[in-house]
Amino acid sequence: MKPTNYLLVMDNISKEFPGVKALDGVNLKVRSHSVHTLMGENGAGKSTLMKCLFGIYKKDKGKIYLDGKEINFKSAKEALNNGVSMVHQELNQVTQRNVLDNIWLGRFPMKGPFVNEKKMYAQTIEIFKDLDIDIDPHLKIADLSVSQRQMIEIAKAVSSHAKIIVMDEPTSSLTQIEVKHLFRIINKLRDKGCGIIYISHKMEEIKEISDDITIMRDGKWVSSQSVAELTTEQIINMMVGRDLTNRFPPKDNKVKEIILKVENLSALHQPSLKEASFELHKGEILGVAGLVGSKRTDIVETLFGIREKATGTITLNGKLVKNKTPSEAIKNGFALVTEERRVTGIFSMLDIKVNSIISNINSYKSRFLGFLNNKQMANDTKWVIESMRVKTPNQRTQIGTLSGGNQQKVILGRWLLTNPEILMLDEPTRGIDVGAKYEIYQLMIELTKKDKSIIMISSEMPELLGVTDRILVMSNGRVAGIVNTKQTSQEEILSLAAKHL
Repeated sequence: MKPTNYLLVMDNISKEFPGVKALDGVNLKVRSHSVHTLMGENGAGKSTLMKCLFGIYKKDKGKIYLDGKEINFKSAKEALNNGVSMVHQELNQVTQRNVLDNIWLGRFPMKGPFVNEKKMYAQTIEIFKDLDIDIDPHLKIADLSVSQRQMIEIAKAVSSHAKIIVMDEPTSSLTQIEVKHLFRIINKLRDKGCGIIYISHKMEEIKEISDDITIMRDGKWVSSQSVAELTTEQIINMMVGRDLTNRFPPKDNKVKEIILKVENLSALHQPSLKEASFELHKGEILGVAGLVGSKRTDIVETLFGIREKATGTITLNGKLVKNKTPSEAIKNGFALVTEERRVTGIFSMLDIKVNSIISNINSYKSRFLGFLNNKQMANDTKWVIESMRVKTPNQRTQIGTLSGGNQQKVILGRWLLTNPEILMLDEPTRGIDVGAKYEIYQLMIELTKKDKSIIMISSEMPELLGVTDRILVMSNGRVAGIVNTKQTSQEEILSLAAKHL
């Protein structure tokens, strides 16, 4: 008998890859007019399950029903045409084309042999108005912020009249104000009868936005319940399979003398960083807060030589450094984990070994002949996998097949191999589950206890307040203030973030 009381039913879904059973009899039932959260640690199989729904992967076992009718999509295009849309965590957009082209790509409205641009524009404006999106449809995607690009993907899903919309970590790079806007959009979609599958690791969001929750662990179904029936502690325990009483490890690092001094730092191309001055101490975690568009990322990119410096000085251990290029920055003891790992962090088609050792490649060269020391590279990759607890069959696994969290762990391990003095992390726990986050926080604190210094950009206020020693707040390209974490509040940080708007 076909299930008809749910909008979507995924029954006993299994999927295997060489050496890995990614899904083992997973169930998911989504009601119309509901937000159904899908939770689990990185590697639990959430993304794999959604890719089986979306036609990206072919399931090995099980059945999928949409509106009571069995479906087996062969491609993402077929899924989209049948009312199933997915907003990926890693945005796959044609960045050099405009908003209109990205929304209607592959299904342009036609007028005879020509694209009906007038109709395309009118329909886009109508969708934007309905969703309270204020973006010029003629702007190039590359010129938009991550949050704006995400709104474009949601508008694209709405334009296809989707019944099921999958949102994979939709708030991972959004500020609190932008999250509230996104939640208003989600509530509108729910009211219209959509079923929203919401993948997130942020506990604060689950109670606010979700109706139901399904928890997965190690590729298996654990539980499906009403969110109202569960406490945050119960959700975490089911996800990780163990008690995790504290979300943040104890901070026992000792902040010492000043190691980095930045004075009047500005980036060459405007609008950007404007005369930023701050100090970083040895053994300190300095958080960077601010609204999206406040130029938080410009600080670390200018320090790392990605952005050209217009004015200002950078002093490390009392010595002036230029950092005109990333290579020079690495030699001077700087490391940068970027925000968008798929675009600027990983070589997705290459294996874990290459991705682990690439930033430290010169250290493996023979002194005389220039050959690479394969044994040392393998040993260092083994260290990355073991110390970062990367879930992978082996070193030769293509990094693009790993979960987002495991990709991030490889990137962190890669930079630690360069033995940096200043480790800069731009949204380091974006898309990472609560258990893995704890491990990364522990690692950060352990590094500071070894006299390393960390600059961490984050959009998650609890993370900034739970891990850092001080917080630098950016507002419209300027340093609005630097506060002691133990003595500040969310209200003070938000007030500083709005100082120069």
